[in-house]
Amino acid sequence: MDLLTRIKGPRDLDRLSLGELDQLAEEIRTFLVDAVSKTGGHLGPNLGVVELTIALHRVFESPKDKVLWDTGHQAYVHKLLTGRQDFSRLKSKGGLSGYPSRAESDHDIIENSHASGVLGWADGMAKANEVLKKDDHVVAVIGDGALTGGMAWEALNNIAAAKDRPLVIVVNDNERSYAPTIGGLANHLATLRTTDGYERFLARGKDFLERTPVVGRPLYDTLHGAKKGLKDFIAPQGMFEDLGLKYVGPIDGHDIEALESALQRAKRFGGPVIVHCLTEKGRGYTPALEDEADRFHAVGKIHPDTGLPISTSGLDWTSVFGEEMVKLGQEREDIVAITAAMLQPVGLSKFEEAFPDRIYDVGIAEQHGAVSAAGLATGGLHPVFAVYATFLNRAFDQVLMDVALHKCGVTFVLDRAGITGTDGASHNGMWDMSILQCVPTLRIAAPRDADQVRAQLREAVAVDDAPTVVRFSKGAVGPAVQAVGKAGGMDILRKPKAARPDVLIVSVGALAPMCLEIAELLDAQGISSTVVDPRWVKPVDEALAPLAERHRVVVTVEDNSRAGGVGSAVAQALRDAGVDVPLRDFGIPPVFLDHASRGEVMADIGLTAPDIARQVTGLVAKLDGRFESRAVEPARD
Repeated sequence: MDLLTRIKGPRDLDRLSLGELDQLAEEIRTFLVDAVSKTGGHLGPNLGVVELTIALHRVFESPKDKVLWDTGHQAYVHKLLTGRQDFSRLKSKGGLSGYPSRAESDHDIIENSHASGVLGWADGMAKANEVLKKDDHVVAVIGDGALTGGMAWEALNNIAAAKDRPLVIVVNDNERSYAPTIGGLANHLATLRTTDGYERFLARGKDFLERTPVVGRPLYDTLHGAKKGLKDFIAPQGMFEDLGLKYVGPIDGHDIEALESALQRAKRFGGPVIVHCLTEKGRGYTPALEDEADRFHAVGKIHPDTGLPISTSGLDWTSVFGEEMVKLGQEREDIVAITAAMLQPVGLSKFEEAFPDRIYDVGIAEQHGAVSAAGLATGGLHPVFAVYATFLNRAFDQVLMDVALHKCGVTFVLDRAGITGTDGASHNGMWDMSILQCVPTLRIAAPRDADQVRAQLREAVAVDDAPTVVRFSKGAVGPAVQAVGKAGGMDILRKPKAARPDVLIVSVGALAPMCLEIAELLDAQGISSTVVDPRWVKPVDEALAPLAERHRVVVTVEDNSRAGGVGSAVAQALRDAGVDVPLRDFGIPPVFLDHASRGEVMADIGLTAPDIARQVTGLVAKLDGRFESRAVEPARD
């Protein structure tokens, strides 16, 4: 690691020869495999952008020049070259973020880790440079997977409108997002990848024709004059140039000299330029290259030599969903599945194996996925759209106006709901139950365990005249939590010991074990409680209000934002029913949460059994004190 340890900032790269740069690239790959295998993280994408990142920082002067990373999970090399080489606590509390972070460095400009937005950022920053007459360069790095998102093309349409506004777009083309990139754009880029470059063709033709007497030079000039048509025939990059964007490439994304040459030309051009770089996800690490599913896109702790996990967890929520989907597919021919470029992460790979003609990967295009689902439902099918909870935010309008308004039977399955922790602010699935509360007719299920995932998924796909949502957490699913009774459609998880119980605890989803622990802690303080799992948290079950009326206090506990969440919906339902019982809602405060483990985040925000029990005990004590003070207060004339 001799060269890497000498790199304290991008300008240290200027002193290295090409040979030393190649050595540095190998050192970086060795470092990444060693570091990420200990902590987990996005390994494959970063192994693929080593030379590209080196070239970017050699050609452009960050942070004066703005280098913007779409999604940002491929910015580990960027961190290394900008003075951040302590990866010992990557994605852990107090350590480096797994994405660009403004708090870490002036070299990190944007830190939203949702895909396809970088070109919009770049367009705005280039316009700002124009208005303020700055000579800074704006460089946007976007993957071919992210180019399947509609926002990217909306931005390209605007970027192309200004022919003399400098902006460099680097397409990091590795044929993948998580899995192999699909769709028409992917096919177009594949054509460019597999075609000999126009410039090489023309250079060979020039050598031949200039040796041809008399007609050689005029014929070459004629061919060169027909450049556009010839270029479209040889390598159809005309799609970009028809938009008004200068196209450079394809470039070998692992040839630093070629990359620097292309980026220098783009830098000098004076208008919008696309530099198309071909890279290999997982490059230099055999276990990643042999992983056809996602090339080690994201890994947990692994053995660096074999790539095998250090430890395995128990059954996880995603797998439970995936297995039940296969069973549903076998039972019902109208069940189809949709994924937004995340087939394996959302658990649909087994469904694809069983029913390859009944699954649709729409690319990184959640908005289109939701509208397409409405079309599938209208056509007589029942689509199940599996997506991370945080990514459904992007398709809210489509859920509201296309699916719900049209009474379409579509089931949205939200993986990674609630606090996910280590991926930071943008990946916590903490907004879905708040955002979706206002959608008429939509129903939300929050399963507490694996049995309920299976049962509630089946209940959801039985609804054919409204959207349904099934949301569950990230990681291992705990043991089953058995119901001890029913109240309407709700499960009673714990009955009170007292005839007049003090507290009704409304438990949402995976927090059921925590709520049972809260009840035990309250019981030790002489406070009697009932624990109920609504199962379907939207709409609020009609049986909840009369149940609440038999208690002195209502407490809601949810893995979602307190702003507009289940607690708010329960409070409104009680008011509408005329039930005047004090309610305290516990959940996630309306803030962006720093990266840390799920347990650490929950402890920081006070979403733990001891914290909640302590506050509820105080609330009950106040009620007792108020009643006592009234009893001893002397009568007044």
